[in-house]
Amino acid sequence: MNAGMNQDYLELDELTVSFDGFVAVDGVSLAVLPGELRFLIGPNGAGKTTVLDAVSGLVPCTGSAKYAGHELIGRKVHKINQLGVGRTFQTATVFEGLSVLQNLDIAAGSKRAAHTLLRRRSQIPPEVAETLETIGLTDLADAPAGVLAHGQKQWLEIGMLLVQNARLLMLDEPVAGMSHEEKDETGRLLQRLATDRTVVVVEHDMDFMRAFATSVTVLAGGKVLAEGSVAHVQADPRVQEVYLGPGYSAEEARAVFSAPSGAEAEGVR
Repeated sequence: MNAGMNQDYLELDELTVSFDGFVAVDGVSLAVLPGELRFLIGPNGAGKTTVLDAVSGLVPCTGSAKYAGHELIGRKVHKINQLGVGRTFQTATVFEGLSVLQNLDIAAGSKRAAHTLLRRRSQIPPEVAETLETIGLTDLADAPAGVLAHGQKQWLEIGMLLVQNARLLMLDEPVAGMSHEEKDETGRLLQRLATDRTVVVVEHDMDFMRAFATSVTVLAGGKVLAEGSVAHVQADPRVQEVYLGPGYSAEEARAVFSAPSGAEAEGVR
């Protein structure tokens, strides 16, 4: 997709984050377009989550981060959210004592008084009903969020961004701890969302990345090491060396990058 056809894309230019002299993100530049499911991968300490923190306004940074033509750097977190930027964390943050519907109500900034949120309503706003359908939790609308399966809590958190009309979704390890079936369902959900939104996923699960990424950016030492399709970055000797260390043959590298996620987690996290 040509960026000029749709301005709702993310563009980072020389994004840099330092902590007490340590450069965690070192001049990262990239662009992610709607319709793209972009994965950020890299070894621990590569700066992946810190990139999301910087774009979200959670850590000070320099350089540029623009979404839909708006510069995000220097804005307060709530102002960035108002521009359609949504972010999840590695642990789902839902109100476990409230129902799925009440969680979505709160996220949507419902004008219902606080005490009415605790009562079952006779009608559900169309945007909330649509979100329930999108995240596959319609039948659990009245269930307490605390009884949801791990994957369902992640889907609810994504739904809480959707009812806020987030158009840029940044997800930090969304399938960590999920079953194989939950991972597949999450991947299909992200594919649906990416058709008309900008989606960035930080992930360690290589199987999940291979199955669902349309493009990949590899970070190492706070810098962009490689970028392109899954096949392109997996074949890059620099990527193989960062994950595996020097001295591995191309055949050994391919074997590890094709390993089941459990074996992989031992070798490349």
